[in-house]
Amino acid sequence: MADLGLSPVANDYVDPAKYQAGEPFYPLEAYVCRSCRLVQTQDVLKADEIFRADYAYFSSHSTSWLEHAKTYVDGMVERFGLKPERHHMIEVASNDGYLLQFAKARGIRALGIEPCESVALAAREKGIDTRISFFGTSFAQGLAREGLHADLLTANNVLAHVPDINDFVGGVAAVLSPEGVATFEIQHLLKLMQRHQFDTIYHEHFSYLSLIAGQKIFEKAGLRVFDVEELETHGGSIRFFVCRKDASHAKTDRVAQVLKAELDYGLDSDRAYQAWGEAVKETKRALLDVLIDLKRQGKTIVGYGAPAKGVTLLNYCGIGRDFLDYTVDKAPSKIGRYFPGVRLPILAPETIFETKPDYILILPWNLKNEIKAQLRGAREWGAKFIIPVPDAQIED
Repeated sequence: MADLGLSPVANDYVDPAKYQAGEPFYPLEAYVCRSCRLVQTQDVLKADEIFRADYAYFSSHSTSWLEHAKTYVDGMVERFGLKPERHHMIEVASNDGYLLQFAKARGIRALGIEPCESVALAAREKGIDTRISFFGTSFAQGLAREGLHADLLTANNVLAHVPDINDFVGGVAAVLSPEGVATFEIQHLLKLMQRHQFDTIYHEHFSYLSLIAGQKIFEKAGLRVFDVEELETHGGSIRFFVCRKDASHAKTDRVAQVLKAELDYGLDSDRAYQAWGEAVKETKRALLDVLIDLKRQGKTIVGYGAPAKGVTLLNYCGIGRDFLDYTVDKAPSKIGRYFPGVRLPILAPETIFETKPDYILILPWNLKNEIKAQLRGAREWGAKFIIPVPDAQIED
């Protein structure tokens, strides 16, 4: 499907003390199963080698993501009639409590499950009950033996991060109450391909899902998809609504509509995946054309953000300090460190206002509106923004 060359591990930011040391690079290749149509990367690392105690991604650093989380909680409480102190909500990969804080505020009993100590401790500081553990069938069975069952189970942007997806989904089935609902929000493979979002492929992700593949995975665990929502988060996501096979939740028309869109694009055939691999190469060339032209004009360019997707983008395209002077990020855990591979320095956001670059490459392009609003003062000296995908564009 796609060969993105050799790439370091996303979110393995380099400390200054280790700047002179080497770092491992691994082949970054995406394959599609001809049987179930699940897209997977080659497993080169175990999950606990990636999601360590010092994991650097904190969900609460994005204001738009916090708004998204609150909207989700409010919507689910209303739709499924969740009552304070009566119903139980579990979030898997709960990070720093970014979402469960809104459930707690509404009186819903909430439990977070998070394998990375750094972010789990931040959640506990917010008063969110959080278990520090990887989630799977065995762990979920332990929760069930404790009498913990989920009336609502949330798994946002985690399904792609688990190496054994059947074990994970089996755990959901083990802990879900008879009429409980599990929602899985994940980048939609259809949108990823349509919008040439190759940079969202990195070693932290093990798989990429369509509804075609998702239905087969859930069915194997005794679950069924009864509704889907298409979202614009992360460049285009899909939210699966899943319940037990014998639960009373009626299937909506949206399931058939999304399935038709996937089939119309050709996600059930080899041809679409083969063509996409070629489109990725052209997206790379287009971005390099823009940057090379600007540098030949003597323009200064910096980056905004240090997301995991930026590791793939910069390393695959070969964009280092020959193009970008630096990048900035709001996360204190990243400031003062370096991008893996290209070793681009990560500085504080105010650096942009001190150096006044001509162009700003937005690496977390899915947050471009939020970032452009934060940097509206940069327009005073005529700075413009570069959006790298689906085709490199310069915006005011």
